[in-house]
Amino acid sequence: MTSFSTMLRIGIWIVLLGGGIAAGRWLDTRWFSSLWVNPAWHMASLVMGAALLWLVVLASRNTGRTLSAYGREGDLPRLETNRLVTTGVYSCMRHPMHFALLFLPLALALIIGSPGFVFVVAPLEILFMLFMIATLEEAEVKHKFGEAYSAYRQQVPAFSLKPSCLKILFGGTADTATGKDHV
Repeated sequence: MTSFSTMLRIGIWIVLLGGGIAAGRWLDTRWFSSLWVNPAWHMASLVMGAALLWLVVLASRNTGRTLSAYGREGDLPRLETNRLVTTGVYSCMRHPMHFALLFLPLALALIIGSPGFVFVVAPLEILFMLFMIATLEEAEVKHKFGEAYSAYRQQVPAFSLKPSCLKILFGGTADTATGKDHV
């Protein structure tokens, strides 16, 4: 059975995305009404949002494959792990899945074309998610994996914008036989 923590995270995502749509539309009617009705804005934001969503899905798929290959031992529910993963993209950033998912609210906001969501709500949601990662996620993973995670944390940053790391995140996977990266 999926853990309470995982179910809570899914619930938070639903609230963030649904609330972001509602709050964004509310802001649009008050502050961004001229941009909300602009067809050029909607076309540009749709294209940017679709491209960003594609990157989020691509990175989530790649990190999910790495977690499935290395993070699970025994019979576990789909979204759970019981092994610390330090290969693939996890060798250059500790939270690649979270890094990609940070951009999900912005992608949705752009697809919907809500300027209030794009310029106000999505940035606030991203800051909230960064806070959650830095506090709750880090504490949970430290508790789960102990000193092994502490040592890993000393060597690998939470996020990385190095081109080689982003290349693995968006285009490469870990070789399940050897654990080595390939792109």
